[in-house]
Amino acid sequence: MIVKDLYMDCFRYEESALAHYIYHLLAENKISLEDDMDKIDLEQADHQKVKELIQNNVLGLHKLGIYSLKMSQKDFVFIFAASQQEAIQFYTKTYHQTPLNCHDYSLDYQLARGNDVISFRDMRKEFMSFPAIAGYFKRGGEKF
Repeated sequence: MIVKDLYMDCFRYEESALAHYIYHLLAENKISLEDDMDKIDLEQADHQKVKELIQNNVLGLHKLGIYSLKMSQKDFVFIFAASQQEAIQFYTKTYHQTPLNCHDYSLDYQLARGNDVISFRDMRKEFMSFPAIAGYFKRGGEKF
C-alpha cells in the first residue's frame, strides 16, 4: 500500500492522529504520497508540532460513532455522536428519561432501508450536525 492510500483511509476511518502525522511528514518532505507505507517513520516527526496540529484539528477530522440506546424492551434508537456519553446525554435531553442501555455499533454495519442496503457510515453523510438520531428499531419490525 502506498502512503496516499493509507492517508485516504485515515480520512475514511477518521484516524486523526495518524492522518496528522502523515500530513506533517508530507509537509516536511520526509515522505511522499507515492512512497510505500513502509517508509513512514513516525520517529522522524516533530511530536510537539503534530500534537499542535491535532489539537487545532487542521485536517478537520471529527470522529463520530453510532450508538444503540434501548428505549424499552422492544424499542431502540440509533444516535450518531462523538462518544457514548454524548449519545446518552442527547437521548436524555431529547426523551426526558435515561436509556436502559447504550452500545456502540460499527459504522460499517449494513441495514436494510426500503429496498436498499446502507451502512451507518454512508447514512452519516446525510446529516449536517451531530449528535443526531439515525433511526429507530423495533424488535419484530425495522423503522429505518
